[in-house]
Amino acid sequence: MQKLFLLLIFAAFSCSSMNASAERIEITLADSSTLALFRILPDAIPAEGAPLVILMPGGSGDEALARDLHFWLGEELAQRGWAVAVPVSPNGRSFRGANNALIPLLIEKLQEDPLISDGKVLLAGISNGGMSALEVASLSPERYLGIMAVPALVPERLNVAALEGMPIYLRIGDQDEMNWMNRFEETRASLESAGAVVDAGLVFMAPHMFSMEWETLDPWLITLLQSH
Repeated sequence: MQKLFLLLIFAAFSCSSMNASAERIEITLADSSTLALFRILPDAIPAEGAPLVILMPGGSGDEALARDLHFWLGEELAQRGWAVAVPVSPNGRSFRGANNALIPLLIEKLQEDPLISDGKVLLAGISNGGMSALEVASLSPERYLGIMAVPALVPERLNVAALEGMPIYLRIGDQDEMNWMNRFEETRASLESAGAVVDAGLVFMAPHMFSMEWETLDPWLITLLQSH
């Protein structure tokens, strides 16, 4: 029943847009630290709560980048039935390295809300945020539905083997001004050799930051929820 309900939501959104409820909030995590984020809830929420996606911004992950990502991609995901959280880095160091530990704490806090499902979570990110998603997932892969890395490279010293069986949606612009497209095959091969289930591609005539390829991303998201 849950799968059917979610599929109906996706079908409805393919024909029309909807207004989502968005807000900037600050929450206190289990380690007593405070984290700011942009949270967006879909209008239609199942009784068991909406599935959660943590959407991490690129670069430093600061307030401006998080806010832009919330408007640019967060609202699109909320229109597709996801509860979206776009965290703001507390120290301008993205959510990589030591900041990886903040994401599970954020998830635990957000899932206290009955409007958000307590099931597995989708990790997503742009550029540095995509690499953050790979790092976070590798630390406790059993907690995550999949990874949406648009774009990302495999970080150095990543425990890639931990991503065995992990669904990963990877896209890189073929006109990337940082030349990430030259490492596309290397990135895909590294993830696939670890046993990850990779849907990878180059986005035609796209720079480092690009509009989502919804014709391939929508089916991937639906399959992700169906398999879960």
